[in-house]
Amino acid sequence: MPTIAAVATAFHPDERLSAVVEAALKSCARVVVVDNTPGDGESLAEALRESPGVVVVRDGRNRGLAAALNAGVQELLSGDASEIPDLVLFLDQDSVLPEDLVLGLAAHFDDPETGIAAPAPWDEDQGRYYEPGTAKGPDVAERDAVITSGMLVRRSVLEQVGPFRAEFFVDHVDNDFCLRVRAAGYRVLRDKRHKLAHSLGQRNQHKLPGVSVASSRHPTWRLYWIARNGTVLIREHRKDAPAWSRGTGAYLVWWFLLRTLIEAPRGPRAVAMVRGFRDGLRGRTDRRYLPPGAEIPSGQP
Repeated sequence: MPTIAAVATAFHPDERLSAVVEAALKSCARVVVVDNTPGDGESLAEALRESPGVVVVRDGRNRGLAAALNAGVQELLSGDASEIPDLVLFLDQDSVLPEDLVLGLAAHFDDPETGIAAPAPWDEDQGRYYEPGTAKGPDVAERDAVITSGMLVRRSVLEQVGPFRAEFFVDHVDNDFCLRVRAAGYRVLRDKRHKLAHSLGQRNQHKLPGVSVASSRHPTWRLYWIARNGTVLIREHRKDAPAWSRGTGAYLVWWFLLRTLIEAPRGPRAVAMVRGFRDGLRGRTDRRYLPPGAEIPSGQP
């Protein structure tokens, strides 16, 4: 069996984080918790410091999801050589693992071409897969990208393709990493036999003429990053991942219409996305759209 360790990211965590870590320790030798909660106040992650097999990394800054993932990987790979894992599992603070999930995904790495294996995101409230077409698709499907939480990655692939993209801050971090893994010649697999409950945040229903549309509301600042980072990836991968690029382009158009024509405040939300599209084309970053107290690590654009 390969050795497995986990990186769990947290931001103002609640009691679910302890359950996430406890579940991960059943199949992982170590768990690194990277707490992005800003300030020097108390965080529930601190209570995990005394737990065997758990390391908590916290410096009082919100550096974004990508930088937190990188900090966790660095912690895992900088220790004694005998402790460096073969596979690295990535988790959000609300991703409590089913008991057989990690070992089930690990079986895919018998194939040396497998770089990433991931479960299928599952909506427990509605009893269905999040991604359309999953239920009727094959049990194991090759994908251009999968979500970060629950993603199991070959350690040598992490070292080969490089760190998560800190300039992206939060949105499309998973897509960027997976696309780079695919471009390096590795397979990205989603195994729908393993479900991972995943939250997409607050869900709203919008009444349109003849139809009701459900959406997960995001703050205005995040719309900028969704537009910017998606545009950057379409520009970079339109040749090596044309189907993904077309689908993401259509998705961004739909998001622009939904978020700016229906959700208030419409003006600021439209401006945020337009600036995101513009900066994505130009390769620039507008740090005004970072949330309060957040920062992108130095050296990033």
